[in-house]
Amino acid sequence: MFPFDVILFDVGGVLLTNGWDHAERAAAVRQFNLDAEALTARHMAAFDAWERDQITLDAYLDAVVFNQPRTFSREEFFAFMLAQSKLLPGGAMEILQEIAAAGRYLVGALNNEARATNEHRFCKFGLRAIFDVALSSCYVGLRKPEPAMYRRAIDILGRPPERILFIDDREENVAGAAAAGIKAIRFQGAAALRRELAVLRVL
Repeated sequence: MFPFDVILFDVGGVLLTNGWDHAERAAAVRQFNLDAEALTARHMAAFDAWERDQITLDAYLDAVVFNQPRTFSREEFFAFMLAQSKLLPGGAMEILQEIAAAGRYLVGALNNEARATNEHRFCKFGLRAIFDVALSSCYVGLRKPEPAMYRRAIDILGRPPERILFIDDREENVAGAAAAGIKAIRFQGAAALRRELAVLRVL
């Protein structure tokens, strides 16, 4: 018997760069000559609802960027946002592809991401074709590391938590999964992950 039934991956920080985190917003501040402190404050007020799909992309942009007249369009700004997504150097994409190709496990995403950026990233980097299931915050209305996010994942998957393996780069998300009974690994580079998966008899 294989050691797990399901293997779930975070996306930003494990497979890809973060889509719209501190570094990406700082790049936007430089590119569009924005007030960093004000942008951060408005983002912090809106991003939770955006990642839960409680507000649209337009509502997020109106609140965070286009709260005043700008010399650039929302299309230009959103294109810049999307361009920040890249394969993560030293990331786990090759490992994900190897696990998916073997066909021994149900493979999926358990990630926090807004719908517009999530769907772009899934399509651009071929994740939609690789994942069997996408438990993204924008689809389930919950966010890691909330306990309800992991309970919902377990309910949807219909597997005992100890039969689920989860890989994430953030300690608080790993701890949240472990508290729900899921086997969780903190991602610290592809080489380290390969070693841990070998010990667990996944690779």
